[in-house]
Amino acid sequence: MMEAILHNPLFAPVVITLVIVAVFPLLAGYIVLVERKVLADFQVRLGPMRVGPHGLLQPIADALKLLLKEDIIPTDADRAIFWFAPCISTFTALTAFAVLPLARNIYVADVNVGLLVISATSAIGILGIILGGWSSNSHYPLLGALRSAAQLVSYEVALAFALVSGVMVAGTLSMQGIVKAQLDRGIWFVFDNYLFMIVPFAVYIIAATAETNRAPFDLPEAESELVAGFHTEYSGFRWALYFLAEYANIFVVASVAVTLFWGGWLRPFPNVAWLEIPVNYVFPVLLFAGSGILSLPLVKRLVDPLQQKVLVAVAVMLVGVAALFAVPVVNTAVIGLFWFLFKVGLIVYLMIWFRGTFPRYRYDQLMNIGWKVAIPVGMGAVLVNAVLGMTRK
Repeated sequence: MMEAILHNPLFAPVVITLVIVAVFPLLAGYIVLVERKVLADFQVRLGPMRVGPHGLLQPIADALKLLLKEDIIPTDADRAIFWFAPCISTFTALTAFAVLPLARNIYVADVNVGLLVISATSAIGILGIILGGWSSNSHYPLLGALRSAAQLVSYEVALAFALVSGVMVAGTLSMQGIVKAQLDRGIWFVFDNYLFMIVPFAVYIIAATAETNRAPFDLPEAESELVAGFHTEYSGFRWALYFLAEYANIFVVASVAVTLFWGGWLRPFPNVAWLEIPVNYVFPVLLFAGSGILSLPLVKRLVDPLQQKVLVAVAVMLVGVAALFAVPVVNTAVIGLFWFLFKVGLIVYLMIWFRGTFPRYRYDQLMNIGWKVAIPVGMGAVLVNAVLGMTRK
C-alpha cells in the first residue's frame, strides 16, 4: 500500500502543497524581519534586537501576539462578510502557488495556462480587500477599499501588457514551459530582443509594486490619511490573514518576474557547461558557509548566554547547509530551488528598497503614472517586441 501511495500521481502535488501551506507563513514572518532590518539599515538604526539574538525570533513573537489578541468585530459591521473577506484574499494568494515552478521537479501543477491562472487569482484577490473595507461600516476602511479597487484595476492593465511581452517571446503560457524556453534559447528573456525586454520588465516591477499595495503606491493603507486603510477595523488573526495575503502576493509577483524574465530555476549561463561546478557548487557553499562564519563574531556582542547559544546554533546550521550543497545527490535535488528562491529574494529586496527610498505618491500622481505612463509604455513595448521578434526570426 505504501508503494502505491508513493507512486500515485497526486502524492507529490499534495505533499508540496502541504509543505507550502505549512512553511510559507513562517517564511512571510521572516520576510517581514528582513524588511524591518533593511529599512532600519537605510535609516541608520538597528531594527528589532530584543527577541532572540539580533531579533531572530521576532517573527515567532509577532505570530503568537496576533494569535492571542482579542478578535474584535465592530457592532454595525456585516459580520458574515467581515469574517469571510480576509479568507478570500488569503485563499486566492496561496492558490497562485499551485502553478509556480519552484524547480525542475518541484511544482504542484504544470498547466498550459499557468500565467492566466496567476492573473485570475490576483484579480479575484481584490474582492477580499473591497469587501473587508465595505463590511467594516467605517469611513476610513471604505475609502481605502475604493482606492484599492481603482488602483489595482488601473495597474492590472499595465501588468498585463508587460506579461504579454514576455509571453510573446516565450511562446507559451505554461510556467515550466517559459523556463524551458529560456533554457533552449540560452538566454534569460530580460536580455532578449536586443535588451529591449528590460522595458516590459521595468513596467512589470512598477505595476506589481502597485498591485501589492507596496510603498510608494500604498495609498489603500496610507496611515497618514486613512489610519490603516481597508483593514483599520481588523485585529488579531483576521488582520494576520490580510498580512499573510499581502506577503504571499509579494512572493507570487516576484516569482512571476523571476520565471518570465530571469530564467526561473535556471542557474546563470545554464548552457555553459564549465560553469556547473563554480556556480552550482562553489557559490552556494560559500554563501551559506560564509554567512555562518561571519555571524560568529556577533556572538561576543551578546550578553545573554542563551542568545549566544542560539546564534551559535544558527551559525552551525548555516555551515551544515553549506556542507549539504557540496554533496552531489543533494545538490542536484535542490539547486533549482536555491536559484529560484535566491532570485525571488533579490526582487523582494528591490521592493523593500523602493519602500525605503521613495516617498508616497499623491493619489492623482498614482493614477497619472498608471494611465499616462505605464499603460502607454506597456502598449509600446508589446508593439516593439513584436517587430523585433519578427526581425529575429
